[in-house]
Amino acid sequence: MAFLADALSRVKPSATIAVSQKARELKAKGRDVIGLGAGEPDFDTPDNIKKAAIDAINRGETKYTPISGIPELRKAIAAKFKRENGLEYSWEQTIVGTGGKQILFNAFMATLNPGDEVVIPAPYWVSYPEMVSLCGGTPVIVSATQENNFKLQAADLDKAITPKTKWFVFNSPSNPSGAAYTHDELKALTDVLLKHPHVWVLTDDMYEHLTYGDFKFVTPVEVEPKLYDRTLTMNGVSKAYAMTGWRIGYAAGPLQLIKAMDMIQGQQTSGATSIAQWAAVEALNGTQDFIPVNKKIFEGRRDLVVSMLNQAKGITCPSPEGAFYVYPSCAGLIGKKAPSGKVIETDEDFVSELLESEGVAVVHGSAFGLGPNFRISYATSEALLEEACKRIQRFCAACK
Repeated sequence: MAFLADALSRVKPSATIAVSQKARELKAKGRDVIGLGAGEPDFDTPDNIKKAAIDAINRGETKYTPISGIPELRKAIAAKFKRENGLEYSWEQTIVGTGGKQILFNAFMATLNPGDEVVIPAPYWVSYPEMVSLCGGTPVIVSATQENNFKLQAADLDKAITPKTKWFVFNSPSNPSGAAYTHDELKALTDVLLKHPHVWVLTDDMYEHLTYGDFKFVTPVEVEPKLYDRTLTMNGVSKAYAMTGWRIGYAAGPLQLIKAMDMIQGQQTSGATSIAQWAAVEALNGTQDFIPVNKKIFEGRRDLVVSMLNQAKGITCPSPEGAFYVYPSCAGLIGKKAPSGKVIETDEDFVSELLESEGVAVVHGSAFGLGPNFRISYATSEALLEEACKRIQRFCAACK
């Protein structure tokens, strides 16, 4: 009898975490490494949010909380959806988890049976297919190509749906590509979903507040209200509010699903950290003035990175609408020899050689289901980004 569960054979470790760990190890050995692998803002959590957490500690808000979250936060979540997305949810239709990951995992755990299929556009966040597999479902990967700006086409979604499809996972703006769907682009997808009433929508809106220029964010139920009864809308405070370590994600959806997720969470972690929940209340209810300021900084970083990468030999880099990632192609380097003499055969080879040669840590695109590309997080200073891009240019020029 094997000791470890069979489910472990169906999943892979997180590539983004692995890259960050490798960068840390090289730094510890004295290497000059610029890590561009982590999806984490370099801004500090705003002072009003930190103060709310300190106040909560001083008030003694340090006990267990209800499984689905404190009522104050769940009411703030319902108010957020009404205010920002025009969506009507009662606070009982909301749930708070320990980060967005737990929300997604609980939704899959509560609904998937062996043989159930989950349609996931690629490139995708590395954890989507692994979570589906761990929960007994079957990930169905559909490519959204660079030619289509990494956006899934309606015909491809329609083709991927079968009688076994239970969920369609939608992420805009996207991790890893930064691609964000306009109202009309999303309407084409929701029109397909209306034809398939057995398919539920799990929308990951974590980067909602990080879109650039005059781009206007929309979420699926906003575009097509008829999907309300079969959509789970997930979000969180980690990215826009620079609260990654606070570990608060949340969602709203049909009451039956929320209750099922509550039951899963009750046997798993129970409620998220009380102090972090009170901080999140202030994040959602308090001033939002810092968001446009941070957005402007991110937009400048995006423009710098896109410009410099497009000047690197063999690299093409589209300019994304949102998030804080770019997803350039390294197709022009495939088949070339790296400075070490190794032939670059895959995007993973490119990333490995770049790290060894120039000390720049990025994530290979095949980890996100679509290559030959690589992901750069520009959630770091312009000075570091400029230096990293110079190193990438130098590495590419040295490939023969």
